[in-house]
Amino acid sequence: MEVFISTFLKMFFIMTPFFVLSVFLTVTNEATVKEKKALAIKVTISVVIISLVLVFFGKHIFEVFGITLDAFRIGAGALLFLSAVDLIKGNKEGSKKSVDNVSDLAVVPLAIPITIGPGTIGILLVMGATFDNTSSMFMGSLALVCAVLVIGIMLYMSNIIEKVVGKQGLLVISKITGLFLAALSAQIVFTGIKNFLGL
Repeated sequence: MEVFISTFLKMFFIMTPFFVLSVFLTVTNEATVKEKKALAIKVTISVVIISLVLVFFGKHIFEVFGITLDAFRIGAGALLFLSAVDLIKGNKEGSKKSVDNVSDLAVVPLAIPITIGPGTIGILLVMGATFDNTSSMFMGSLALVCAVLVIGIMLYMSNIIEKVVGKQGLLVISKITGLFLAALSAQIVFTGIKNFLGL
């Protein structure tokens, strides 16, 4: 249960849900409620599939390229820190994409790189490689799927959330999420350095 809760919270914040929501509202500004809901479902399914592929094949990717887990921790942590800085500054890449057919936005840019950016990809690969048994792999994967589903529900109910919180409120929450991400990325980098140096 502890693995489930920690993985759920970590993945929920790493995927920057409030930033994703604000981008979703921006790119679907002229879409109908029905189109927004259909797009939210597509984005959720895309993110679940991409995330699980990264988690389950993370170990094999490390083996193929001869990368150590701690080296990847340091790299992924650094990328996540850059994402956190962009989030706090309010200019994360891809925030101003627009297209006539909103359904075309499901995989790119909403799934990748908005929800699953370089930092998130790195963390998913590291997470998959650290699961040492079937039980932890199952609980971790379940927590990951639940985190994505919560974000999916937020996108599905984006109209209601926008009315309650407002665009300015979402911006403030995004910046706070960025601060949490910066701290999390620092912890990942420190863990990688500590293990790499054998401290």
